[in-house]
Amino acid sequence: MSEGGGRVSGALSSLRLWFAPQRIAEEGDTPDYRFSLANERTFLAWLRTALALIGGGFAVDQFLPDLRWGWRVGLALALLGAGVLCALRAVNHWVRCERAMRRGEDLPVSRFPALLSLVVAIVAVAMVVIVLAGWAE
Repeated sequence: MSEGGGRVSGALSSLRLWFAPQRIAEEGDTPDYRFSLANERTFLAWLRTALALIGGGFAVDQFLPDLRWGWRVGLALALLGAGVLCALRAVNHWVRCERAMRRGEDLPVSRFPALLSLVVAIVAVAMVVIVLAGWAE
């Protein structure tokens, strides 16, 4: 199987585990429960971040009616999209970490935190520019 086909197969296997986490217990050895609970706390932190981003997206759309439509919608959609991706990434990361711990492998690394940070920073800079431009008027 090609490398790309292996990734797709692995992604589908991981996706199935989102909805059947009991199957993770079939792999490897049971890790120290403290590590599983820490993994769950990390998952919940990612979900809180997703909820905050989604709330921020709705806040931009609802509470900045004087903002030009394109800016308001663009900022709101960027925050909402980041929230959706963050929520999906949370469960994916939880599954990948749980599997790695059970298999005795290194925990998976990800570029997602850096990507999310960049999106939030870009939205924040855009909002600073908009606020400053509003003060100048």
